[in-house]
Amino acid sequence: MKLAILSRAPRAYSTQRLRAAAQQRGHEVRVLNTLRFGIDLTGDEPDLQYRGKPLSDYDAILPRIGASITYFGTAVVRQFEQMDVYTPNTANGISNARDKLRATQILSRHNIGMPATTFVRNRADVRPAIERVGGAPVVIKLLEGTQGIGVILAPGVKVAEAIIETLQSTNQNVLIQHFVQESKGRDIRALVVGDRVVAAMRRTAQGDEFRSNVHRGGTVEKVDLSPEYAQVAVRSAQIMGLRVAGVDMLEGADGPLVMEVNSSPGLQGIEEATQLDVAGAIIDYIAGQVAFPEIDVRQRLSVSTGYGVAELLVHTNAELVGKTLGESGLWERDITVLTLHRGASVIPNPRKGQLLEAGDRLLCFGKLEEMRGMIPERRRRRAKVRKLPAEPIPTEE
Repeated sequence: MKLAILSRAPRAYSTQRLRAAAQQRGHEVRVLNTLRFGIDLTGDEPDLQYRGKPLSDYDAILPRIGASITYFGTAVVRQFEQMDVYTPNTANGISNARDKLRATQILSRHNIGMPATTFVRNRADVRPAIERVGGAPVVIKLLEGTQGIGVILAPGVKVAEAIIETLQSTNQNVLIQHFVQESKGRDIRALVVGDRVVAAMRRTAQGDEFRSNVHRGGTVEKVDLSPEYAQVAVRSAQIMGLRVAGVDMLEGADGPLVMEVNSSPGLQGIEEATQLDVAGAIIDYIAGQVAFPEIDVRQRLSVSTGYGVAELLVHTNAELVGKTLGESGLWERDITVLTLHRGASVIPNPRKGQLLEAGDRLLCFGKLEEMRGMIPERRRRRAKVRKLPAEPIPTEE
């Protein structure tokens, strides 16, 4: 396998470990500075330049995109995707994870447990927002902070209002989040590779510091995750579109609470804490996937006129309840069910014998007009294209 690690920090521990792990396995690997790429759209096929010259062929890339170059970095990753080069973390996945609000919105859609969170912009809405998350103390987070930077614990409502007002005055967007006191300055970092957690550690804050990040002086120790915590970590990473991710979770009274999904997790702390070859696990996973580059399904399947991807909800009183997929009539209407979502579980490629229940969500590909017709309350006749009026732009009086 020929692998490119996209990184601006070739001497960083994580970059060196990934390069060493690839070389030890006999792969050809290069570390490429993300900012030295040029996206070339002048030819018949999408291409990339590196340091002003045509880029040679690669089987896979491993993006290590810093927060300060998210836009350009994800554009480069997206270009590799258009060239069918495998990447464990897609451009959309990286963008989703990098924006804390967007990540929270996506995860909440899939019933992932998280600390109560609000996002407001008007000063008058701040106090009600604080009350909605359970009152002070509250955690205030910048949307694109990393390594614990931009995370502030406000002990009182007035202090929180002053901090938020100050940050917003500098055009910073912030989240207001419930402070999970039972976590006691501790959290869990699970390193997800593919569909499993390959290593996990507990991070503990020191002294009066409530942030447990290693960069903030937190200590680490190996931890064996329960199946519940491991499942939440894997689901969170996959929902975000990441196959290599660090998932940070608080140990809440009712189970795991996801704080963040990191698309470029550091390896030093977790390898030292667990003494596991995490870098090697990442390289092995990529090597096993290079023949199967992930693609944007919606982009590829929506190019046929009249066809597209849509999600259908099985309502409580719908005729589909109690029927199997084979009896549903979907295939006869030229609709193929790709996945069935039931609560927190996902059934890929469901068979025709699969029984449908109220609340099921079906991700489908097929005729858009037929799928629109599956939603009774929104069903409309297809509007005809009318003739242009005699006076297309009315004359002003």
